[in-house]
Amino acid sequence: MKAWHYIILAIVLIILAIQLVPVDLPPVEHDNPGDLLGSGIVDGEVADLLQTACYNCHSNTTQYPWYSHVAPVSWLVAKDVRVGREEVNFSTWADYELMDQLAILDDIYSNVEEAHMPLPIYVTMHAEADLDNAQRQKIVDWAEATMDILAEEY
Repeated sequence: MKAWHYIILAIVLIILAIQLVPVDLPPVEHDNPGDLLGSGIVDGEVADLLQTACYNCHSNTTQYPWYSHVAPVSWLVAKDVRVGREEVNFSTWADYELMDQLAILDDIYSNVEEAHMPLPIYVTMHAEADLDNAQRQKIVDWAEATMDILAEEY
């Protein structure tokens, strides 16, 4: 065998071996009574945009594609979903205190307006989540209006 055959064989063996490293993808839960979408503060179009661009990482209703079960991609997906849910979990919206909700809406406003969210790596694999300027503006306008409404309650 030539040297490059050994290199290819080694790479294949490494790829196969890393499949044995366990990864715990965050669990999926479909019964989320405190979900943002059930709160009455999101209209249909913005709800659709949030579900398409945000919910896979920022809710308990993550839809894991086939490649999320293949290492090393599974490690990245698990980390991103875990971190995303820690930052904000729309499935537990009702559990946040009012000031936390306002802070989350402010973060949504700035991150969506500045195109920091959804993450570029996510958009690479989920073209439907690539928001155009009009879609970004709808989310930004919703976040701003919702902050005003919630601030009146405070």
